[in-house]
Order: sequence, then structure tokens, then C-alpha cells
Amino acid sequence: MEEKKIISLPQKRYFRQRAHANPFSDHQLDYPRCPSEMNWDTHFQGFESPVPEFADVGCGYGGLLVGLSPLFPKTCMIGMEIRVKVSNYVKERIDALRYQNEGQYGNISIMRSNAMKFLPHIFEKGQLSKMFFLFPDPHFKKKKFKARIINECLLAEYAYCLKEGGLLYLATDVEDLHLWMIDHCEKSPLFQKVDEEIVRNDPVVQHVLYSTEEGKKVERNNGKKYMAVYERLSSN
Repeated sequence: MEEKKIISLPQKRYFRQRAHANPFSDHQLDYPRCPSEMNWDTHFQGFESPVPEFADVGCGYGGLLVGLSPLFPKTCMIGMEIRVKVSNYVKERIDALRYQNEGQYGNISIMRSNAMKFLPHIFEKGQLSKMFFLFPDPHFKKKKFKARIINECLLAEYAYCLKEGGLLYLATDVEDLHLWMIDHCEKSPLFQKVDEEIVRNDPVVQHVLYSTEEGKKVERNNGKKYMAVYERLSSN
């Protein structure tokens, strides 16, 4: 009788990598020329024509993806992470979860990518219904502000990828960065802030605040979290 193979969850200590990554560097990334060249079949299991609807940009160690997977079992979700070791960890984590929980976690996957450069190469117009930017690098120095993941130009790209009515989730433990992101979203004609009562009743919000490694770290340190949700408006 063939012995059953054991696949254990990866140990995070073997995949640690510094939090800061320069998005303007050449990270030797492979990316398609256009979204039609994306082969999503290699990412998702149990779907005839898989296309991701949720994108976690800078997904870190994949906590949000794992948390949301059972809540939306018929929705494909992709995590995007620029760091090599971290993206390798998420891949191994998902592989182990799929093996240990047969028929589950086939709707989440990871790709190593630079969202500041290649989003239009990856997603079709209006493909996504949710995008997440959770505890991003604050880039504290003023000369580094251009590397912040929320700015005027990038918001236009996010709006392109989001369908009308799609949601943009923002979370951070840095008040200055929170005010920066809010200011840019408020100035954008493509987004409108979602009412706080609606946000409170959104089942996704608990995972936004508590499922990521950074969110858990802030909780352990009794830190404060700031979040906001914006809706993609009609372009007409």
C-alpha cells in the first residue's frame, strides 16, 4: 500500500524578507504583454474558466486570501507580492492548505508582480470587484512619497481594473499614510467613500483588519488601525 504523502504548512521563519522593496528597481519579473495572455488555469483549481475577481495588492504572507477563501468559495482571488521569499511562502502555504483540505482553497493563488508597473498587463478593464491595499509600506521620507501605492496616477489604473460599483479597501496603522490615501481618493472623480455603517456590516472588514500578519502585529502591540472603503464610480 502506497504511503500517503504529507505536506505540511511552511514555516514562516524560513521565508523572512525585509519589508521594504523598491518598486522602481528591476526585479526581473515575467509579465504578459496584455491580459488576454494571462493563463489563470495554472493558478486556480476546480474552475472551468477561472478569472480572479479579488486582488490583494502587496498580499504579504497571504493572511487575507486564506481568511476570505471560505467566505467566497466560488470567487477567484489573486495575491500580488513583489518579494521573492514571501511570494514563495504564500505559494507553499496555499499548496499545503489545498492538500490538507481537499476541495478547498482552490480559489486563491499568488503571483509575483509589481502592481505599480504591470496591472494593465494583467487585468482586463472592469475585471475586479474588490481590490485590497492593506498595511502598505508607508515610505516615510518625503522623497519616497512617489513610491506610495496610492497616488493620483495609480488610482486611475485601479479604477480601470475595477468594475463600476467595485470596492477599494485601504488599511494602515500609520495615520499620516491614512490621511494621504484618503486625500488622494477624495480628490479622485472615480471613487466615492462608502458609508461607515455599510463598512461596519461588510463581512470582509474583519479580515481586512485582523487576518493579515501586519494587522495581527498591530493588534499584539495595541496599535491603532485606520481603514476606509471606496466605491468605483461610473465613468459617465
